[in-house]
Amino acid sequence: MPDAILEMKQITKVYDNGVVANRNVDFSLHAGEIHALVGENGAGKTTLMKILFGMERPSLGKIFLNGKELDMHSSKEAITNGIGMVHQHFMLVDSFTVAQNITLGIEPRRGFLADFKKAVEFTKELSEKYSLPIDPTARVGGLPVGVKQKIEILKALARGAKILILDEPTALLTPQETDRLFDELKALCGQGHTIVFISHKIREVKAISNRITIMRDGGCAGVFDTDSITEQEISNKIVGRHAGAETIKAPAKKGRAKIKIRNLTLARDGVQILDSVSFDVCGGEILGVVGVQGNGQAELVETLTRYRMPEEGGVYINGGDISKLNMKQLRDAGCGFIPEDRLHQGVAAGADIRENIISNQYSRPPLSKYGVLSQKTINELTRGRIEEYEIKCGGGAAKVSTLSGGNMQKVVAARECGVAPGVLIAEHPTRGVDIGAAKIIHEKILALRGNGAAVLLISADLSEVMRICDSLIVMYEGKIAAFFDDVSAVTEEELGLYMLGLEKHSRERIERAINDRGAIV
Repeated sequence: MPDAILEMKQITKVYDNGVVANRNVDFSLHAGEIHALVGENGAGKTTLMKILFGMERPSLGKIFLNGKELDMHSSKEAITNGIGMVHQHFMLVDSFTVAQNITLGIEPRRGFLADFKKAVEFTKELSEKYSLPIDPTARVGGLPVGVKQKIEILKALARGAKILILDEPTALLTPQETDRLFDELKALCGQGHTIVFISHKIREVKAISNRITIMRDGGCAGVFDTDSITEQEISNKIVGRHAGAETIKAPAKKGRAKIKIRNLTLARDGVQILDSVSFDVCGGEILGVVGVQGNGQAELVETLTRYRMPEEGGVYINGGDISKLNMKQLRDAGCGFIPEDRLHQGVAAGADIRENIISNQYSRPPLSKYGVLSQKTINELTRGRIEEYEIKCGGGAAKVSTLSGGNMQKVVAARECGVAPGVLIAEHPTRGVDIGAAKIIHEKILALRGNGAAVLLISADLSEVMRICDSLIVMYEGKIAAFFDDVSAVTEEELGLYMLGLEKHSRERIERAINDRGAIV
């Protein structure tokens, strides 16, 4: 076995509120390997990597790099020691060029001024050196997600990173972009770099890694050579028991259309974001919407939830024009919403779990009678939801801000699905959550469908779409680029081509398929 270039020994992290995030964790890296780090939300992966990147300090334990002990107080010190991190949410300035983003803070100078020409040359040489081709002069804001991922990697390499921590790097990528990224990561390892690959996608972990560290309840549940362990065994060790079979989807029993989108058109700064989009979602159906980020999916959700008004067209839910409704009226009409951004849109982080769970029903009986809240009923409801959705917490009085991302997401799902809405708009409902949390959320969404709800599921996870959706549309440049009335009629690889605009259905086929469902293109 090769010697470790980096060792984290007996790492323990206890926060001021008494929460133990890491407990006596050992973690090591070998030169040139891709080492996967997996575990449920709240298992301690993020904290461990924050410690490695200098964002947190351990309560106990030591870190050694090439045999020398590191005592880091900041990310700047980690970078100085050749450790870089690419976060799940990109930290790029959209109005800057690629070169400006890559050299931000380390700009080549001509006197007191930044030398843009040298920055472009530096970026070009860097991208060629690492076989990550990119246009240094392109504005970042309009670039595809896969290219932004590449920029973040180059940013770390530009600062001398030899160890790269990648947090959920494939969350927003198509299958083709993921394959390309894997080739690029393997090439980096061939040049002497070492990579930590954090992911909930076990199939990808098996495809890309050399070794796997599995974390559970703040500790290490084992370190394995990737070839020596199966996907099922990884799942079982992540949850600490047999993970069970995949969620079974019963045949759809479609009813009347509960969501109707008609000729939805929206522009921003002279750019067409939505271009005459029309479709229906029937009761008893889950319609998936896929597309590379920035092709109109977010704006579609914003118009459906009254955050943004379209220039033309309309949205009708349960037969009513939502332009005439405020948010409370939309809720009262039976519409639930799981937003993409759980922290800023999905929860009130400063409130407790109980307050978040009841925030969409506090004025209704039996929680409220004559304007007076029943604390006993609220507490019973909250306890039931915590148990039903397996929310790991210290009870309903715990602040939502103390929860891991996955448990926070389960609070959102419990609130939205718990009232049995007739219509559910679910935007990336399982992004960044572990397999156990995803299974629970999928089962709840499928239960709503089984009870006749119409579900619009927007997701970048194609395996999720294929698993629980009945039909789907692909969005590209604000239009419906493809429509499939049966998800089994297409593969993930084919969907990736449509998402990238490399494969096109005839417009006639799209119109015919959608018109068959009663929509008007």
